[in-house]
Amino acid sequence: IPKFSQEKQDMLERVREDGLALQKASEELQADREVVLAAVKVYGEALQYASEELRADKDVVLVAVRQDWHALEYASEELQASKEMMIEAVRQCSEALEEAPDELRADRDVVLEAVRADGLALAFASEELQEDMEVVSEAVRQNGCALEYASE
Repeated sequence: IPKFSQEKQDMLERVREDGLALQKASEELQADREVVLAAVKVYGEALQYASEELRADKDVVLVAVRQDWHALEYASEELQASKEMMIEAVRQCSEALEEAPDELRADRDVVLEAVRADGLALAFASEELQEDMEVVSEAVRQNGCALEYASE
């Protein structure tokens, strides 16, 4: 067995048990899609140790974000600003809306997804959406206390 494939097999076994093991991998393995996918499946934030190219790979980032929404912080700027990624993040934890760029806090679909998960996420929506009857209704339906974040 060539050294690299044995090294890859060993690393695959390690990251499947502990995604953080990607931190100790060689640059070549941190750029290996199979190894990185295995790591982020068990520890989303292992994305920070992936190659720049894989941090810009939509599928890899999606797996990481589904495992832990905080992984979005390590994605490429383009993916951090992606509506699709933010919807995944707020589905998992509405607090992700607090970390979202302003344009996504003003995105009706993103905010609706967040307030359906936790009405109190309305606090992080744009002012305009805090005035939107449907958004406010969804938020209040989920948590009556959300009303305090609705605009007058």
